[in-house]
Amino acid sequence: MRSFLRLLTLFLIAAFPPLAPAQTPWQAEWIGVEPAPRDTNLWLAYRKTFRLNEVPRKAVARVAVDSKYWLWVNGERVVFEGGLKRGPTPEDTYFDVVDLSGRLRQGENVVAVLVWYFGKDGFSHRSSGRAGLVMEADLGGTALRTDSTWKVFVHPAFGAAGPPYPNFRLSEFNIRFDARLDPAGWTEPAYDDAAWPNAASFGRPPAAPWNRLVERPIPLWKDFGIRPYTNAADLPRVSTGRTIRAKLPYNAQITPYFRIDAPEGLVVDIRTDNYRGGGAPNVFAEYITRRGMQAYEAPGWMNGHEVHYTFPEGVRILDLGFRETGYDTEFAGSFESDDPYFDRLWQEAARTLYITMRDTYMDCPDRERAQWWGDAVNESGETFYALSRSADLLTRKAILELMEWQRPDGTIYSPVPSGNWDKELPMQMLASVGWFGFWNYYLNTGDAETIHRVYGAVKRYVLDVWGLKENGLVMERTGGWTWGDWGEEKDLPLLYNGWYYLALRGLREMALLTGHDTDLPEIERRMASLKMHFDPTYWTGAAYRSPDYEGQTDDRGNALAVVAGLAGPERYPALREVLRTQRHASPYMEKYVGEALFQMGYPEDAMRRIKDRYREMVEDTLTTLYEGWGTGARGFGGGTYNHAWSGGPLTLMSQYAAGLAPLEPAWKSYRVQPRMGDFRRITTTVPSPQGPIRLRLEKSGGGLLMELDSPPGTTALVAAPRGREARIVLDGRPLWSAEGATPPEGVQFVGADEQYVRFLVGPGLWRFVSR
Repeated sequence: MRSFLRLLTLFLIAAFPPLAPAQTPWQAEWIGVEPAPRDTNLWLAYRKTFRLNEVPRKAVARVAVDSKYWLWVNGERVVFEGGLKRGPTPEDTYFDVVDLSGRLRQGENVVAVLVWYFGKDGFSHRSSGRAGLVMEADLGGTALRTDSTWKVFVHPAFGAAGPPYPNFRLSEFNIRFDARLDPAGWTEPAYDDAAWPNAASFGRPPAAPWNRLVERPIPLWKDFGIRPYTNAADLPRVSTGRTIRAKLPYNAQITPYFRIDAPEGLVVDIRTDNYRGGGAPNVFAEYITRRGMQAYEAPGWMNGHEVHYTFPEGVRILDLGFRETGYDTEFAGSFESDDPYFDRLWQEAARTLYITMRDTYMDCPDRERAQWWGDAVNESGETFYALSRSADLLTRKAILELMEWQRPDGTIYSPVPSGNWDKELPMQMLASVGWFGFWNYYLNTGDAETIHRVYGAVKRYVLDVWGLKENGLVMERTGGWTWGDWGEEKDLPLLYNGWYYLALRGLREMALLTGHDTDLPEIERRMASLKMHFDPTYWTGAAYRSPDYEGQTDDRGNALAVVAGLAGPERYPALREVLRTQRHASPYMEKYVGEALFQMGYPEDAMRRIKDRYREMVEDTLTTLYEGWGTGARGFGGGTYNHAWSGGPLTLMSQYAAGLAPLEPAWKSYRVQPRMGDFRRITTTVPSPQGPIRLRLEKSGGGLLMELDSPPGTTALVAAPRGREARIVLDGRPLWSAEGATPPEGVQFVGADEQYVRFLVGPGLWRFVSR
């Protein structure tokens, strides 16, 4: 009976997953202006004065808007750009939880909120169709709730700049601010808002068009504060009318700041060197001066390596600076070696990863800001080696959004959230739900609850939407966009079968985890069918190739056959030659080419290919990686220079060259199996859920030093390479030789083969020397 109840519970969780934990019903009301003077790019200013008999020990507010907000309490800013782009589902809206503690005082208090309503769909946002704010907080004996007693007015200084306008993929507008119309001090307690109109009430949540509110699943942004530019000392103090190029320390998400002395009515233009990143117009800011001393920070974030200010001639420039904001995580991983090229590539990949994280994972922070899932798979894999574990929340959000946007017919598509895109990219979707996507997330985090929630939707997509042909291979689906990769020479049937096999592998593991044993026979039947028919259909004796394909041999498809497990070891020598001579993959698929070379046991080939293909990016002065192998017209899709899907080498260097990878969920047990190739020395840190794993590798005289610092709660399977003398020493004492093993207490001998001798060790500092 107990077993039956467990299975029933697992079924119900997977079939009817709650979107979020049960919430206290909202008592506040959505409020705004009625009628709205315009339906796009609307800026609303809200104020509420209230009294507290005593300051509460705990003061937590819930806040929701469409689309973004800035919040002040008693004149002190508490939130810089709150709110998440809609939505957790196609109909619903996110809300923030904000801590007001330390900002309140006994007696009179004032809350002020600036709301920016896009009113425009984009590739990462679905507009609700109406501007609004809802906010509530229990402040001891006082309830702070939005209702018709709040004051609101349309902020007269904000408007739209342009043209050219941001391209259709972006939901944001260029922002124009006319300082002559600014009601100065409106966020301060002393400001007199008596003339402001009262707010219109639109009902309590869940009220249309915002519908149900789902708690924000990721942190509020990390705010680095206003900082000077790296060339601040060289910037002019009086404008000549020429563009001022203020340099950032690296490609970052920033809001530009200035303080000037100017006459009234001048136009200031602010944009970055990346304004046309990816070819299409992105965002810029415009400011109209009032007379005298004035300071301004453009609230809409932009990115680049330089901020370009254009002040009219004669304007006195008192200060220039920028505020970096971004996803709240840390660069907790590291990789250093004897090869500066790979060290720089690893760092550039980490920097590119960070700049493509905000409301969602992004393909790029300029042209689109869209959560394409081919990108998200590569990006999430990089986070496990580069960033602190708060990054996992963004991956979880992406997984839940993808499956909550599943269509009634079972298909899924990306990017989501989206208001003006609905095309399925079948191979990216297989990648997302499969071995390198959802399952890799679970293996690195141990988050079984999320897998339970999405299992039913994943199964529906993989088993119901997809099927096999009479020849036993996958039935290719065109979807909305049959996209296998940028570039040419794409052997699509190879790619379809590789990605589908990886999806089945992931689904099989998820079925075992969630107790859906009855799904296993069909999953394993399909896997066996692909395995049986793949070689007879596609193997030519020298490479994998579709019978009807007439182009050059596709390195991507052949690499995917290896990493999927469809190609056996007997094919590796021939496939090595394919991957040595064929170079068609974009940086997105290049990750899987490198992975195939490492898995086949050719680390030197992998390193040399990476070094050759990424040379232009690494030698460039830019701090981030390209979308293609060149920028602009020489790139793909517009040629952006900050595409984190290009960061596959970061994962490969940490996972394969250093050899660190999880064996059990959340790194409770993990593998240490270096494939150093041409490296002589590697020092790396992996920020695992159990704590930092530190490893130092150093070749010497035909042997290898492996110094491992393993955190509490872990077991490491250490694969020490066999040296010339076939001897391994642990902490200066003999551990293994060809005659046998003599492991001390705390070390378990597992076995040996021609390449490695394997031991299990627990937490602590271990020093292995292979001689």
